[in-house]
Amino acid sequence: MGALSDSGERGGTNTASARWTGGWRCEVDAGGFPIVVDEPADVGGTGTGPMPTDLLLAALSSCYALALAWAARKRGFELPDLTVDATGTYLGQTFSGFALTVSSSAPAELLTPLLEPARRVCYVSNTIAGSPPISVEVVDL
Repeated sequence: MGALSDSGERGGTNTASARWTGGWRCEVDAGGFPIVVDEPADVGGTGTGPMPTDLLLAALSSCYALALAWAARKRGFELPDLTVDATGTYLGQTFSGFALTVSSSAPAELLTPLLEPARRVCYVSNTIAGSPPISVEVVDL
């Protein structure tokens, strides 16, 4: 896993490993934590886990929630009831866009100034916004 530098940025790499187990199902090791990924039964899966797109939305919502909590702590307060929902709009085999909805009992005038600092430190939203290239290679076992 990438280490944090003095500037708070990560270096190095991070890897998740997915092993296909048949049908539309994979078992994933993500940071040492097992995750089952599957498609719903109505499209040929078994419905035993979230879809890959669910995991993308989970990564986006959780990263932004952690970034907002960080921004609040930097300003001396907590957001104990913070919720961030990430919604993706499908356009064929891609998402045409994402929408984040932030809710908390904290007033909007307290939350709104946190949005930009959180955006700056959210790795997932920054990665999606930057659309980095994806390379694919085949290795022999």
